[in-house]
Amino acid sequence: MLGTSSPPTDIEVSVPRCLMADKSTNQYKLSHSVDMPETLKKANEDDTEEAVSQWKDGKKPQSIMNIVSYNIRGLRRGVKWAAIRRMVRKQKVDMICIHETKRELIDKAACQALWGDSDVGWEFQLVINTAGGLLCVWNQQAFKLERRETGSGFILLEGVWIQENQKTSVVNLYSPCDVHQKRIQWDSLKLLRQQDPDGLWCFMGDFNNIRYQSEREGVSHRGTEATNINDFNNWIAELELEEIPCVGKRFTWFRPNGAAKSRLDRFLVSPKWLHKWPACTNFTLERNFSDHCPIMLRAKVIDWGSKPFRVFDCWFKDKSFQKVVRECWTSNQPRGWGGFALKVKLKRLKEALKVWNRDHYGDTLKKVQQIEADLNRLEDASSTRQLTQQEMTAHKNLQEEL
Repeated sequence: MLGTSSPPTDIEVSVPRCLMADKSTNQYKLSHSVDMPETLKKANEDDTEEAVSQWKDGKKPQSIMNIVSYNIRGLRRGVKWAAIRRMVRKQKVDMICIHETKRELIDKAACQALWGDSDVGWEFQLVINTAGGLLCVWNQQAFKLERRETGSGFILLEGVWIQENQKTSVVNLYSPCDVHQKRIQWDSLKLLRQQDPDGLWCFMGDFNNIRYQSEREGVSHRGTEATNINDFNNWIAELELEEIPCVGKRFTWFRPNGAAKSRLDRFLVSPKWLHKWPACTNFTLERNFSDHCPIMLRAKVIDWGSKPFRVFDCWFKDKSFQKVVRECWTSNQPRGWGGFALKVKLKRLKEALKVWNRDHYGDTLKKVQQIEADLNRLEDASSTRQLTQQEMTAHKNLQEEL
Protein backbone atom coordinates (compact mmCIF):
# COMPACT_ATOMS: atom_id res chain seq x y z
CA MET A 1 0.00 0.00 0.00
CA LEU A 2 1.32 3.43 -0.89
CA GLY A 3 2.43 5.70 1.93
CA THR A 4 3.43 2.97 4.39
CA SER A 5 6.49 3.65 6.51
CA SER A 6 7.94 0.15 6.24
CA PRO A 7 8.14 -2.59 3.58
CA PRO A 8 5.11 -4.93 3.44
CA THR A 9 5.77 -8.03 5.53
CA ASP A 10 4.19 -10.43 3.04
CA ILE A 11 6.59 -9.58 0.19
CA GLU A 12 10.01 -11.15 -0.11
CA VAL A 13 12.72 -8.67 -0.93
CA SER A 14 15.68 -9.97 -2.90
CA VAL A 15 18.90 -8.95 -1.19
CA PRO A 16 22.30 -9.41 -2.86
CA ARG A 17 24.37 -12.21 -1.33
CA CYS A 18 27.00 -9.78 -0.18
CA LEU A 19 24.37 -8.16 2.07
CA MET A 20 23.55 -9.95 5.30
CA ALA A 21 20.76 -8.94 7.69
CA ASP A 22 21.78 -8.51 11.31
CA LYS A 23 18.47 -9.20 13.11
CA SER A 24 19.81 -8.19 16.49
CA THR A 25 20.41 -4.61 15.32
CA ASN A 26 17.80 -4.58 12.53
CA GLN A 27 20.44 -3.33 10.10
CA TYR A 28 22.03 -4.55 6.92
CA LYS A 29 25.78 -5.02 6.67
CA LEU A 30 28.25 -6.41 4.21
CA SER A 31 29.15 -10.06 4.47
CA HIS A 32 32.69 -10.66 5.67
CA SER A 33 33.06 -13.17 2.85
CA VAL A 34 33.29 -10.34 0.33
CA ASP A 35 36.88 -9.49 -0.40
CA MET A 36 37.27 -5.75 -0.97
CA PRO A 37 39.35 -2.87 0.43
CA GLU A 38 38.12 -1.41 3.73
CA THR A 39 37.44 2.03 2.22
CA LEU A 40 35.27 0.54 -0.52
CA LYS A 41 33.52 -1.68 1.99
CA LYS A 42 32.72 1.35 4.14
CA ALA A 43 31.38 3.26 1.11
CA ASN A 44 29.13 0.35 0.17
CA GLU A 45 27.89 0.02 3.75
CA ASP A 46 26.96 3.71 3.80
CA ASP A 47 25.19 3.41 0.46
CA THR A 48 23.26 0.36 1.60
CA GLU A 49 22.23 2.03 4.83
CA GLU A 50 20.92 5.03 2.89
CA ALA A 51 18.93 2.79 0.52
CA VAL A 52 17.36 0.80 3.35
CA SER A 53 16.51 4.01 5.21
CA GLN A 54 14.75 5.46 2.16
CA TRP A 55 12.84 2.22 1.66
CA LYS A 56 11.65 2.20 5.26
CA ASP A 57 10.79 5.89 5.54
CA GLY A 58 9.50 6.58 2.05
CA LYS A 59 9.09 10.16 0.93
CA LYS A 60 7.87 11.87 4.08
CA PRO A 61 5.80 15.06 3.86
CA GLN A 62 7.73 18.21 4.68
CA SER A 63 6.09 20.77 6.94
CA ILE A 64 5.90 24.20 5.29
CA MET A 65 4.19 26.11 8.08
CA ASN A 66 2.74 25.60 11.54
CA ILE A 67 0.31 28.33 12.61
CA VAL A 68 -1.36 28.32 16.03
CA SER A 69 -4.56 30.17 16.92
CA TYR A 70 -5.19 30.47 20.66
CA ASN A 71 -7.75 32.27 22.84
CA ILE A 72 -5.61 32.61 25.95
CA ARG A 73 -8.23 34.44 28.10
CA GLY A 74 -5.68 36.79 29.62
CA LEU A 75 -1.96 36.87 28.85
CA ARG A 76 -0.47 37.45 32.28
CA ARG A 77 3.05 36.42 33.16
CA GLY A 78 3.57 33.05 34.78
CA VAL A 79 2.34 29.61 33.84
CA LYS A 80 0.64 30.74 30.61
CA TRP A 81 3.88 32.18 29.22
CA ALA A 82 5.77 29.00 30.02
CA ALA A 83 3.01 26.90 28.45
CA ILE A 84 3.14 28.92 25.22
CA ARG A 85 6.94 28.61 25.04
CA ARG A 86 6.67 24.83 25.45
CA MET A 87 4.02 24.64 22.73
CA VAL A 88 6.08 26.77 20.33
CA ARG A 89 9.10 24.55 20.88
CA LYS A 90 7.26 21.22 20.80
CA GLN A 91 5.08 21.94 17.76
CA LYS A 92 7.78 23.90 15.90
CA VAL A 93 5.41 26.83 15.53
CA ASP A 94 6.15 29.44 12.86
CA MET A 95 3.40 31.87 13.84
CA ILE A 96 1.04 32.17 16.79
CA CYS A 97 -2.10 34.32 16.78
CA ILE A 98 -3.41 35.02 20.28
CA HIS A 99 -6.85 36.40 21.20
CA GLU A 100 -8.11 38.04 24.38
CA THR A 101 -4.70 39.08 25.68
CA LYS A 102 -6.42 41.60 27.99
CA ARG A 103 -3.17 43.57 28.08
CA GLU A 104 -2.78 47.32 27.67
CA LEU A 105 0.85 47.14 26.64
CA ILE A 106 2.95 44.58 24.75
CA ASP A 107 6.53 45.34 23.75
CA LYS A 108 9.26 43.50 21.85
CA ALA A 109 10.93 42.20 25.00
CA ALA A 110 7.65 40.60 26.06
CA CYS A 111 7.23 38.95 22.66
CA GLN A 112 10.78 37.60 22.73
CA ALA A 113 10.23 36.18 26.20
CA LEU A 114 6.91 34.70 25.15
CA TRP A 115 8.39 33.09 22.03
CA GLY A 116 11.65 32.00 23.63
CA ASP A 117 13.82 33.56 20.91
CA SER A 118 14.93 37.04 19.89
CA ASP A 119 14.42 36.73 16.12
CA VAL A 120 10.68 37.40 16.09
CA GLY A 121 8.25 39.76 14.42
CA TRP A 122 5.13 40.93 16.22
CA GLU A 123 1.96 42.98 15.88
CA PHE A 124 -0.70 43.64 18.51
CA GLN A 125 -4.04 45.33 19.12
CA LEU A 126 -4.75 46.78 22.55
CA VAL A 127 -7.69 45.83 24.73
CA ILE A 128 -10.89 47.84 24.73
CA ASN A 129 -12.37 48.31 28.22
CA THR A 130 -10.37 45.36 29.60
CA ALA A 131 -11.84 43.05 26.92
CA GLY A 132 -10.26 41.54 23.81
CA GLY A 133 -6.74 42.31 22.68
CA LEU A 134 -4.90 40.55 19.83
CA LEU A 135 -1.27 39.54 19.39
CA CYS A 136 0.61 37.96 16.47
CA VAL A 137 4.16 36.67 16.90
CA TRP A 138 6.13 34.91 14.17
CA ASN A 139 9.52 33.50 13.29
CA GLN A 140 11.17 35.99 10.95
CA GLN A 141 13.14 33.17 9.32
CA ALA A 142 9.83 31.63 8.22
CA PHE A 143 7.59 34.62 7.46
CA LYS A 144 8.51 38.02 6.00
CA LEU A 145 5.96 40.74 6.73
CA GLU A 146 5.21 43.18 3.91
CA ARG A 147 2.04 44.94 5.08
CA ARG A 148 -0.14 45.06 8.18
CA GLU A 149 -3.60 46.40 8.82
CA THR A 150 -5.76 46.46 11.94
CA GLY A 151 -9.51 46.86 12.28
CA SER A 152 -12.36 46.12 14.61
CA GLY A 153 -11.24 42.93 16.33
CA PHE A 154 -8.76 41.79 13.67
CA ILE A 155 -5.15 42.06 12.48
CA LEU A 156 -4.17 41.46 8.85
CA LEU A 157 -0.62 40.27 8.13
CA GLU A 158 0.33 40.28 4.46
CA GLY A 159 3.67 38.72 3.70
CA VAL A 160 5.72 35.90 2.22
CA TRP A 161 6.34 32.39 3.54
CA ILE A 162 10.04 32.24 2.84
CA GLN A 163 10.46 28.50 2.28
CA GLU A 164 7.86 28.51 -0.50
CA ASN A 165 8.40 32.14 -1.56
CA GLN A 166 4.61 32.44 -1.48
CA LYS A 167 2.71 35.61 -0.67
CA THR A 168 -0.28 35.16 1.67
CA SER A 169 -2.74 37.16 3.75
CA VAL A 170 -3.25 35.94 7.32
CA VAL A 171 -6.05 37.39 9.47
CA ASN A 172 -6.08 36.99 13.26
CA LEU A 173 -9.54 37.79 14.61
CA TYR A 174 -11.70 37.73 17.68
CA SER A 175 -15.43 38.08 17.02
CA PRO A 176 -17.60 39.80 19.63
CA CYS A 177 -20.51 37.94 21.18
CA ASP A 178 -22.88 40.80 20.37
CA VAL A 179 -24.68 39.97 17.12
CA HIS A 180 -24.76 43.57 15.85
CA GLN A 181 -21.03 44.13 16.48
CA LYS A 182 -20.26 40.77 14.92
CA ARG A 183 -22.01 41.74 11.69
CA ILE A 184 -20.06 45.00 11.56
CA GLN A 185 -16.85 43.00 11.81
CA TRP A 186 -18.02 40.59 9.11
CA ASP A 187 -18.66 43.51 6.74
CA SER A 188 -15.15 44.88 7.39
CA LEU A 189 -13.58 41.50 6.71
CA LYS A 190 -15.61 41.13 3.52
CA LEU A 191 -14.19 44.43 2.23
CA LEU A 192 -10.72 43.25 3.24
CA ARG A 193 -11.10 40.04 1.25
CA GLN A 194 -12.33 41.94 -1.81
CA GLN A 195 -9.03 43.83 -1.94
CA ASP A 196 -7.32 40.67 -3.22
CA PRO A 197 -9.95 38.16 -4.38
CA ASP A 198 -7.38 35.92 -6.08
CA GLY A 199 -4.96 35.85 -3.15
CA LEU A 200 -4.10 33.14 -0.64
CA TRP A 201 -6.13 33.95 2.48
CA CYS A 202 -6.35 32.40 5.93
CA PHE A 203 -8.82 33.67 8.55
CA MET A 204 -8.30 32.24 12.01
CA GLY A 205 -9.45 32.86 15.54
CA ASP A 206 -12.36 32.69 17.93
CA PHE A 207 -15.44 33.36 15.78
CA ASN A 208 -17.83 33.03 18.75
CA ASN A 209 -20.20 31.21 16.42
CA ILE A 210 -21.00 27.64 15.54
CA ARG A 211 -21.74 26.38 12.03
CA TYR A 212 -23.91 23.37 12.97
CA GLN A 213 -25.99 22.38 15.96
CA SER A 214 -23.65 19.42 16.50
CA GLU A 215 -20.85 21.89 17.36
CA ARG A 216 -22.48 22.76 20.68
CA GLU A 217 -23.48 20.62 23.65
CA GLY A 218 -24.80 21.43 27.13
CA VAL A 219 -26.03 24.90 26.16
CA SER A 220 -29.74 25.69 25.86
CA HIS A 221 -30.49 26.65 22.27
CA ARG A 222 -31.68 30.20 21.97
CA GLY A 223 -34.39 31.12 19.50
CA THR A 224 -31.97 33.13 17.37
CA GLU A 225 -29.25 30.47 17.16
CA ALA A 226 -30.53 28.95 13.91
CA THR A 227 -30.47 32.41 12.33
CA ASN A 228 -26.93 33.03 13.61
CA ILE A 229 -25.75 29.72 12.16
CA ASN A 230 -27.33 30.50 8.82
CA ASP A 231 -25.85 34.01 8.72
CA PHE A 232 -22.39 32.74 9.64
CA ASN A 233 -22.41 30.09 6.92
CA ASN A 234 -23.69 32.61 4.38
CA TRP A 235 -20.84 34.97 5.30
CA ILE A 236 -18.30 32.17 4.82
CA ALA A 237 -19.83 31.37 1.42
CA GLU A 238 -19.79 35.03 0.35
CA LEU A 239 -16.08 35.25 1.12
CA GLU A 240 -15.56 31.96 -0.76
CA LEU A 241 -13.77 30.34 2.14
CA GLU A 242 -13.37 26.69 3.12
CA GLU A 243 -12.88 25.36 6.63
CA ILE A 244 -9.87 23.15 7.28
CA PRO A 245 -11.14 19.84 8.76
CA CYS A 246 -10.09 19.28 12.35
CA VAL A 247 -8.19 16.38 13.90
CA GLY A 248 -8.55 15.70 17.60
CA LYS A 249 -11.21 17.10 19.90
CA ARG A 250 -14.60 18.01 18.45
CA PHE A 251 -14.88 21.11 20.64
CA THR A 252 -12.51 24.00 21.29
CA TRP A 253 -14.29 25.75 24.20
CA PHE A 254 -15.23 24.13 27.50
CA ARG A 255 -17.07 25.57 30.48
CA PRO A 256 -14.85 25.19 33.58
CA ASN A 257 -17.19 22.56 35.07
CA GLY A 258 -17.26 20.67 31.77
CA ALA A 259 -21.06 20.88 31.50
CA ALA A 260 -21.01 22.86 28.24
CA LYS A 261 -18.77 22.84 25.18
CA SER A 262 -18.70 24.37 21.71
CA ARG A 263 -16.55 24.59 18.60
CA LEU A 264 -15.81 28.30 18.29
CA ASP A 265 -12.23 28.36 16.98
CA ARG A 266 -11.42 27.51 13.37
CA PHE A 267 -9.31 28.12 10.25
CA LEU A 268 -11.02 29.38 7.08
CA VAL A 269 -8.94 29.52 3.89
CA SER A 270 -9.45 30.60 0.28
CA PRO A 271 -9.53 28.13 -2.64
CA LYS A 272 -6.13 29.37 -3.84
CA TRP A 273 -4.68 28.52 -0.41
CA LEU A 274 -6.00 24.97 -0.66
CA HIS A 275 -4.79 24.68 -4.23
CA LYS A 276 -1.30 25.65 -3.11
CA TRP A 277 -1.32 23.52 0.05
CA PRO A 278 -3.97 20.77 -0.30
CA ALA A 279 -2.42 18.76 2.55
CA CYS A 280 -3.53 21.23 5.25
CA THR A 281 -4.66 19.87 8.61
CA ASN A 282 -6.26 21.56 11.61
CA PHE A 283 -5.13 19.99 14.88
CA THR A 284 -7.04 20.69 18.09
CA LEU A 285 -4.28 20.69 20.71
CA GLU A 286 -4.54 19.91 24.40
CA ARG A 287 -6.21 22.51 26.63
CA ASN A 288 -4.40 23.80 29.72
CA PHE A 289 -4.87 27.17 31.48
CA SER A 290 -7.54 28.64 29.20
CA ASP A 291 -11.11 27.52 28.62
CA HIS A 292 -10.20 27.31 24.91
CA CYS A 293 -8.02 24.74 23.20
CA PRO A 294 -5.28 26.04 20.91
CA ILE A 295 -5.72 24.96 17.31
CA MET A 296 -2.88 24.51 14.83
CA LEU A 297 -2.86 24.64 11.05
CA ARG A 298 -0.12 22.54 9.56
CA ALA A 299 0.60 22.82 5.83
CA LYS A 300 2.73 20.14 4.23
CA VAL A 301 4.10 19.24 0.84
CA ILE A 302 5.18 15.76 -0.14
CA ASP A 303 8.65 15.46 -1.60
CA TRP A 304 8.35 12.89 -4.36
CA GLY A 305 12.06 13.12 -5.02
CA SER A 306 13.88 14.37 -8.09
CA LYS A 307 12.05 14.51 -11.39
CA PRO A 308 12.30 11.31 -13.49
CA PHE A 309 14.71 11.25 -16.42
CA ARG A 310 12.75 11.02 -19.67
CA VAL A 311 13.87 8.98 -22.67
CA PHE A 312 12.13 9.76 -25.98
CA ASP A 313 11.18 7.06 -28.49
CA CYS A 314 12.92 8.94 -31.29
CA TRP A 315 16.25 8.52 -29.50
CA PHE A 316 16.27 4.76 -30.14
CA LYS A 317 16.20 5.38 -33.90
CA ASP A 318 19.27 7.60 -33.63
CA LYS A 319 22.52 5.70 -34.13
CA SER A 320 24.51 8.28 -32.15
CA PHE A 321 22.24 7.57 -29.15
CA GLN A 322 23.08 3.87 -29.29
CA LYS A 323 26.76 4.73 -29.54
CA VAL A 324 26.65 6.98 -26.45
CA VAL A 325 24.87 4.29 -24.42
CA ARG A 326 27.27 1.55 -25.52
CA GLU A 327 30.42 3.58 -24.85
CA CYS A 328 29.25 4.90 -21.49
CA TRP A 329 28.11 1.48 -20.28
CA THR A 330 31.27 -0.36 -21.21
CA SER A 331 33.85 2.31 -20.34
CA ASN A 332 32.85 2.68 -16.69
CA GLN A 333 33.19 -0.34 -14.43
CA PRO A 334 32.74 0.81 -10.80
CA ARG A 335 33.84 -1.56 -8.06
CA GLY A 336 31.51 -2.87 -5.39
CA TRP A 337 28.48 -5.08 -5.03
CA GLY A 338 26.02 -5.30 -7.91
CA GLY A 339 23.41 -2.85 -6.66
CA PHE A 340 25.96 -0.14 -5.94
CA ALA A 341 27.71 -0.61 -9.31
CA LEU A 342 24.40 -0.46 -11.18
CA LYS A 343 23.45 2.77 -9.43
CA VAL A 344 26.75 4.43 -10.36
CA LYS A 345 26.55 3.29 -13.99
CA LEU A 346 22.97 4.53 -14.40
CA LYS A 347 23.89 7.88 -12.89
CA ARG A 348 26.83 8.28 -15.28
CA LEU A 349 24.68 7.24 -18.25
CA LYS A 350 22.04 9.79 -17.30
CA GLU A 351 24.59 12.60 -17.24
CA ALA A 352 26.08 11.48 -20.57
CA LEU A 353 22.65 11.42 -22.24
CA LYS A 354 21.84 14.88 -20.93
CA VAL A 355 24.97 16.26 -22.58
CA TRP A 356 24.28 14.31 -25.80
CA ASN A 357 20.67 15.51 -25.99
CA ARG A 358 21.72 19.13 -25.46
CA ASP A 359 24.44 19.01 -28.09
CA HIS A 360 22.62 16.80 -30.59
CA TYR A 361 19.09 18.14 -30.46
CA GLY A 362 19.48 21.43 -28.60
CA ASP A 363 16.30 23.09 -27.47
CA THR A 364 13.65 21.18 -29.43
CA LEU A 365 10.86 23.61 -28.62
CA LYS A 366 12.81 26.60 -29.93
CA LYS A 367 13.65 24.69 -33.11
CA VAL A 368 9.99 23.80 -33.68
CA GLN A 369 8.96 27.41 -33.12
CA GLN A 370 11.57 28.62 -35.61
CA ILE A 371 10.46 26.10 -38.24
CA GLU A 372 6.82 27.14 -37.76
CA ALA A 373 7.77 30.80 -38.11
CA ASP A 374 9.69 30.10 -41.37
CA LEU A 375 6.80 28.06 -42.74
CA ASN A 376 4.27 30.75 -41.95
CA ARG A 377 6.49 33.41 -43.50
CA LEU A 378 6.69 31.45 -46.79
CA GLU A 379 2.96 30.69 -46.79
CA ASP A 380 2.15 34.36 -46.18
CA ALA A 381 4.36 35.27 -49.11
CA SER A 382 2.63 32.69 -51.36
CA SER A 383 -0.71 34.44 -50.84
CA THR A 384 0.55 37.58 -52.62
CA ARG A 385 3.01 36.17 -55.17
CA GLN A 386 4.37 33.01 -56.74
CA LEU A 387 7.13 31.37 -54.68
CA THR A 388 10.47 30.83 -56.35
CA GLN A 389 11.77 27.32 -56.91
CA GLN A 390 14.25 27.80 -54.06
CA GLU A 391 11.47 28.93 -51.72
CA MET A 392 9.27 25.97 -52.70
CA THR A 393 12.13 23.59 -51.96
CA ALA A 394 12.74 25.28 -48.60
CA HIS A 395 9.01 24.99 -47.79
CA LYS A 396 9.07 21.27 -48.54
CA ASN A 397 12.19 20.72 -46.43
CA LEU A 398 10.76 22.68 -43.51
CA GLN A 399 7.53 20.67 -43.65
CA GLU A 400 9.46 17.40 -43.60
CA GLU A 401 11.67 18.58 -40.75
CA LEU A 402 8.65 19.61 -38.72
